Amino acid sequence: MVRFGRRLALCMMGALAAGFAAADASAQDKVSVAAVYTVPIEQQWVSRIHLALNAAKERGEIDYVYSENVANTDYERVMREYAEQGADLIIGEAFGVERGARNVAAQYPETAFLMGSSLPAQEPNFAVFDNYIQEAAYLTGIVAGSVTKSGLIGMVGGYPIPEVNRLMNAFMDGAREVRPDIKFSVTFIGSWYDPPKAKEAAFAMVDGGADVLYAERFGVSDAAKERGVYAIGNVIDTAADYPGTVIASALWHMEPTIEKAVEAVRSGSFKAESYGVYSHMQYGGSSLAPMDPAIVGHETIDLVEEKTQAILDGSLVVEIDDAEPQSTL
Repeated sequence: MVRFGRRLALCMMGALAAGFAAADASAQDKVSVAAVYTVPIEQQWVSRIHLALNAAKERGEIDYVYSENVANTDYERVMREYAEQGADLIIGEAFGVERGARNVAAQYPETAFLMGSSLPAQEPNFAVFDNYIQEAAYLTGIVAGSVTKSGLIGMVGGYPIPEVNRLMNAFMDGAREVRPDIKFSVTFIGSWYDPPKAKEAAFAMVDGGADVLYAERFGVSDAAKERGVYAIGNVIDTAADYPGTVIASALWHMEPTIEKAVEAVRSGSFKAESYGVYSHMQYGGSSLAPMDPAIVGHETIDLVEEKTQAILDGSLVVEIDDAEPQSTL
């Protein structure tokens, strides 16, 4: 009995030691991720990054902390603090702080940086991404072109930078696919998050005859709802918040990008490269939100499905046009 008890105790101690070792290994496998956002996490673009990072955290793959509403003038300091604290991977949007963000990355070559940017990656550790969801935006343009009666679509954007321009241009191409004579009224509000300003711009477009609005920014769908016109969503699906108003949305899924970056950091293979391709439909980085056939119509939904399949099999290539879109009134 004593011999058996001693053997059992030793086995239990061995099992506990193995368990602790496995726990330590699991903890070591976790990637420490810090994100720096210049806007609230509720903002469309940032919300998709935040969602994907939280999903990775819930799966036990990463530890995740973040700072939101960080002013451009404070951005470098926050990045540097996270790097000093030992973050393995720092994520953010460098659009307004390109030089500063790249300088910080150069000072911490052992830290991986994955930043939203319209510029190329920077050796050795500054990778870039962007919301290349032009394929889904093109499909929503088909919907808009199919439902407009006035033939005028209003488009409200934040800034005319490549990440916005390419989606607007693809949307316009999709609308022209079904209605070649369609007209567009394009306005940029000079802000990433100013719903009242976006709403006022949208009101002006409806007053000018637009009966469909492209809601690149928050606030546009509110104007559409109040004036009884349709809205096309961007990046996130807000149809539940605006039933009967938001009739189609191009959705961005950041999960494939995050999964690739985290795995690269974990395996020690992270390098300066573009992750933009992982926003394409074939990788699951973008899609079209469900549409209501009672509003959009079966014929349009069938056409969208046909174009979707063509995109996925490579027979249809949606061009990336980063030029500033222009009104065609």
